[in-house]
Amino acid sequence: MPSTGVTTLKPANLSELQGHLLTHKADVDQFRLRGPFDVAMQDRELHLSGTERFNADFYSFAPAEKAPLVILLHGHDNTKEDHAYQAFHLATWGMHCLALQLPNQGPWVTNGRILARIVQAIRSRPEMIDSRIDPNRIILAGHSYGASAVVIALAGGAPAAGGVLLDPAGVGKEMIKFLRQLDKPVMVIAADEKITRVRDRGLFYEIARSGIAEVSVRDAHHEDGEFPMESGLGSATEEHQITFVSVLTAAAFSLGVTGKLDYVWTSLGEAIQNGKLYDALRK
Repeated sequence: MPSTGVTTLKPANLSELQGHLLTHKADVDQFRLRGPFDVAMQDRELHLSGTERFNADFYSFAPAEKAPLVILLHGHDNTKEDHAYQAFHLATWGMHCLALQLPNQGPWVTNGRILARIVQAIRSRPEMIDSRIDPNRIILAGHSYGASAVVIALAGGAPAAGGVLLDPAGVGKEMIKFLRQLDKPVMVIAADEKITRVRDRGLFYEIARSGIAEVSVRDAHHEDGEFPMESGLGSATEEHQITFVSVLTAAAFSLGVTGKLDYVWTSLGEAIQNGKLYDALRK
């Protein structure tokens, strides 16, 4: 396991954990640690039709309570395994997580529309994944072009609470149309533009009309937005991957429990002061 350590919190159940987090100071650094719950992983095959089947890994936490579901989508030329630790980490904090495999060469507009249909199917029949999923609290998260697919899904009416974009990359001029159609809260977690640049990342905050927040991880590479269980992913470093996953966890908790970005926004303060995060924007 990555060297994150484990929280000292010992909640008896999910409700107790959520209540504690909401009534104490919001601090993104607490989510650098693994959460208090044990996690199980199972393979899932999603059937959208007789010919459409998609593989996924389902990470669930132990308490038998209804809980939010985070759907994680990889980017170009990557796989669901590249987000395995993020999915595991989210589950330790009381959010079921589905690491989804879609065609990793695109086309990403098509992937976004497939993602929207998957969300609709889970919303209608959560038991196709697990009966403990709260269908009213689904959060979408994607890396790079996978983040564009998240925007496309939300713009197309996917019944999700919101999205988290991990160093998003645009897929062309049509992204402007999708970004203008966004009506769900979205959090952008960006790599350091002095270190790495991706296609049209600035468009996401610039074009979205409202309900969007953004923060950058100092000295982080694009690959730090991924976090496989095994190391050796390009230019990624564990320290920056942990920072990415901590902000992702705070954002997913914020969206899944409150439906808003207020909690995660408040949680960023100290990390901005100590320089781990910078360029925090919100509108």
